[in-house]
Amino acid sequence: MKSILEGREGLKAVVYQIAEVTGYLWQKGWAERNGGNITVNVTEYMDDECRAMKPISEVKQIGMVLPQLKDKYFYCKGTGKRMRDLAKEPMQNGSIIRILDDCASYEVIADENVIPTSELPTHLALQNYLLETGSCYKATLHTHPIELVAMSHIQRFLKGDEMTRVLWSMIPETLAFAPLGIGIVPYALPSSVALAEATLEQIKTHDVVMWEKHGTYFVRQPISICVPAAWVQNLMV
Repeated sequence: MKSILEGREGLKAVVYQIAEVTGYLWQKGWAERNGGNITVNVTEYMDDECRAMKPISEVKQIGMVLPQLKDKYFYCKGTGKRMRDLAKEPMQNGSIIRILDDCASYEVIADENVIPTSELPTHLALQNYLLETGSCYKATLHTHPIELVAMSHIQRFLKGDEMTRVLWSMIPETLAFAPLGIGIVPYALPSSVALAEATLEQIKTHDVVMWEKHGTYFVRQPISICVPAAWVQNLMV
């Protein structure tokens, strides 16, 4: 069976840009083993043939109703897949999913039955918010910048805007990539709806969200901007 990328140069370019980014994350040490996730809205590249594709997975529940996502399509990293492998074979380590009419479930349509990460609810909640607010951002990225995660083990940096203040005071580039600062989400079960809701609240008023003792979340367009944004934040520590 041919790949969904064949004959669709726009979609192919986006997927291979995602692959390039995941390679950078692996090289930086921010995506150990199967750590980190990436989700990109690719609806604009779906033609009539794509929309008519039969599912290759069972219907999966998201765990929440996201009304802006009806009939939207996303490229998602697969559960248990490694960023270093995705960098080489993006359609074997990730897949294209379609959100169904109930806005609460999805199915995989291409290329292989690679089920997205358990942290998909957070990614899709943020994608729903981006569409709801008319944002141009298409990509949501979760990664594990080592020094920032280490900072989140220190209670001082989890209070108010203390982490933001420290980073802003150390190098001016931080202001360029995160003028709204870093929002803090207290430790929670990674795959939970509660974590998705808490992340959503923080991204409304911040450029970056830090999950305590876990990692960071970014929303950007294009996806390649997430890497320098994460790098500048992590460089400060």
